Amino acid sequence: MERFVSHFTNRLDAKGRVSIPASFRAVMAKDGFEGLYVHPSLEGAALDCGGNALLSEIDGLLARFSPYSAERDTFAVALLGTSEVLKIDTEGRIILTESLKGYAGIGAEVTFVGIGHKFQIWEPKGFQAHLEAAKTRLRDLRLLLSAKGVQGGSAE
Repeated sequence: MERFVSHFTNRLDAKGRVSIPASFRAVMAKDGFEGLYVHPSLEGAALDCGGNALLSEIDGLLARFSPYSAERDTFAVALLGTSEVLKIDTEGRIILTESLKGYAGIGAEVTFVGIGHKFQIWEPKGFQAHLEAAKTRLRDLRLLLSAKGVQGGSAE
């Protein structure tokens, strides 16, 4: 399976359109989803985006819960009830709705961030802050794992 990797910052044009990076469009073409599935991220002021792979992950998460449980409803509302399917034009551009831009604090530019089976759209300064916090957490986790003697993903 193809993966979304790296990050790219693009400007919105005068009509509010933004080009999805070519490498991301290539992954989406292989995924076969018509359009772009987008929902507000549960992790922060970003938008989670993808196609069939992202929807399959959401379906798998929801399947873990009883069909009428409060937990399933909570996840379904957050991941499906707030989602939008955006049209991708022939030049690989999308128009972010006002509600999506408002959630992520997006103005004139966006940063596309690949995270494997999906990508995120961030306001650029928000992404930089998120990235710095992630690096700090990663360094702390690495030190913690090293102190516990964890190597190669398993404890000795």
